Amino acid sequence: MKRTLKSFLAVGFACLSLAANANKPNIILILADDLGPGDIGRQHSERTGQPALAPTPTLDALANEGMWFTDAHSPTSLCSPSRYAIMTGNYNYRSYAPWGVWGTFRESAVTDEDITLGRVAKAAGYRTGFIGKWHLGGDFYHKNSTTIYRGNDRGNVPLDVDMTRWIAAGPRDMGFDYDYTLPTGVQGAIYLALGNGAWAPMNEKSELIHLDKTTAKDPLFVSDKGPGPGDSEWDCYEVNKILASKAAGFIKDSARSKEPFFLCYWSPAVHIPHTPPVELDGKQIRGTTPSLHTDMNRVIDWEVEKIVEALKQTGEYEDTLIIFTSDNGGLSDGEAAKQGHFSNGGYVNGTKNNPTEGGHLVPLIVSYPGKIKAGSRSDALINGTDIIATMAAICGVRLNENQAMDSESFLGALTGRGDYQPRHELMQQSGSTCEVMLRQGKWKLILQSDWQLSKWEPIGLYNLEANLRESPEPNLLKDPAHAERLAVMIDRYHSMRNDPKRTADL
Repeated sequence: MKRTLKSFLAVGFACLSLAANANKPNIILILADDLGPGDIGRQHSERTGQPALAPTPTLDALANEGMWFTDAHSPTSLCSPSRYAIMTGNYNYRSYAPWGVWGTFRESAVTDEDITLGRVAKAAGYRTGFIGKWHLGGDFYHKNSTTIYRGNDRGNVPLDVDMTRWIAAGPRDMGFDYDYTLPTGVQGAIYLALGNGAWAPMNEKSELIHLDKTTAKDPLFVSDKGPGPGDSEWDCYEVNKILASKAAGFIKDSARSKEPFFLCYWSPAVHIPHTPPVELDGKQIRGTTPSLHTDMNRVIDWEVEKIVEALKQTGEYEDTLIIFTSDNGGLSDGEAAKQGHFSNGGYVNGTKNNPTEGGHLVPLIVSYPGKIKAGSRSDALINGTDIIATMAAICGVRLNENQAMDSESFLGALTGRGDYQPRHELMQQSGSTCEVMLRQGKWKLILQSDWQLSKWEPIGLYNLEANLRESPEPNLLKDPAHAERLAVMIDRYHSMRNDPKRTADL
């Protein structure tokens, strides 16, 4: 071990290190896009007793070597708002854009006062990197100007925006020393990458162009979001390969330094467009599972494999804590479902965007060889906001009253600490249909809201413990036997939502 941490008590931190000798581990957070718990091969095999239709051997191995969480959730049922909540540890209603910053050129919801994943790691002396899909807004100039562009992402004619430089509100401003970033992943309408604040051409032939179905190398690369600024060599079949290569490079470079490293790896897989490569490392990928979507499950597993390989090649694997999860629940896939593959796990209702469990139930796997019990499982209630407080506890960083206000550390679950008390409740949001939810123990309340989050009408009350494996889950909203519980939960949601104070203990 080359990185020794002073005693937490000596610096005033009342938290527990995972390592017995208080060494800081490297930390890698891998966030998949639209991946449900049923997209992990191990879950499918446990549910059906049959081999996975879309094998994920690397993710299965991580789960077997670490801890599998069965009641983990994304903060929302859609991408952009979940990313804000995971990055800051705040519920979305605390931002100016509670339903997400969907435009690349919109003002970021992350403020200078917010703690972020990158800022936590930097405060602890880590070398930090961000690789992958952003979707949190940012500042770019108008062409030939020094005024910030706040226009559209897309249009039928070239936009008046300079994509050669990311001026502010990107990864570099949120605590990351190095970044290779796709502003909107593979879904558009920005079809290019930026590295360390500057346009990163895909190859030597690249030009910045207005990318549409007539100028793209493949019309499939122009998503339903429409045309926009792009790299003339943009190739969705190559994007995941490039990202994995960048991650391996960051790990190898960081292994040569004296500092521990933190890598935030946010893959665009398995979001549409589904463009699995024909093969990866000589192994056929495309066409080997029930659908192109499930082919992409193999792609994200391969990306994780490349990260694990780099850790083992550099001797860093044993000193690295890996967190793997997703930004929201899985996708609906009729072709895969016909053969028995269900992204939502096959025992809950709904998929991405929905307020029901399948919209936000996500895989969560945490591995740290020798420190987290191999093959362990936890039913602790976890929210994506909780990652940042857990990182802070591991790194020995004290959060203040206004930072990560809705983040509960689950370090105690990882260590098996006897006094660990898991969450009892959490607040969530759905996607474009604007529902909000309150979870208390086994009970879940769904309220219909509006875009401004200014009113709430109860539309669902569910007992998840009793009905988790029933389809559809019985709605107990009008059941007189649960009228008192309904009233208490509605009042609790209102009081939490209207109280500006933090919901998580420091």
